[in-house]
Amino acid sequence: MIGQNEDIIEAFSDEYFMKAAFQQAISAFEKKEVPVGAVVVSRNKIIARAHNLTEQLSDVTAHAEMQAITSAANYLGGKYLTNCTLYVTLEPCGMCAGALAWSQIGRVVFGARDAKRGFQTINPTMLHPKTSVTSGIMEVESSALIKQFFQERRSEK
Repeated sequence: MIGQNEDIIEAFSDEYFMKAAFQQAISAFEKKEVPVGAVVVSRNKIIARAHNLTEQLSDVTAHAEMQAITSAANYLGGKYLTNCTLYVTLEPCGMCAGALAWSQIGRVVFGARDAKRGFQTINPTMLHPKTSVTSGIMEVESSALIKQFFQERRSEK
């Protein structure tokens, strides 16, 4: 019985859900989009999956987080995500952090830091005051995928 409970806890760990976000990042990479993936979780269930679509949609606002917020809000039938967690492979930018603040998301978990455009560099208080933040989950893998993407783009030119 004890072993079973440990498996359940592991199944719903930050790493478990970040792996799902990372799979979305790989999908973005394969479509030549900046490889950022996101999932929104409510009550240990993934209710939204998304990745960057800025190239495909020719829309600078089509970040993974923005797509995930919209999808999760549609799923829940309301604009607030207070009891949800966003897992995203890259630290949200200022635009996405603003949208996350408006959604009143309960928690944000991200992989790699974005030292240039991440909200923690721009303004670490951008999120809703009740939103908790966890960083560094699958940071190495997330960072490596983004670096590979930009190295390949530079070599194509």
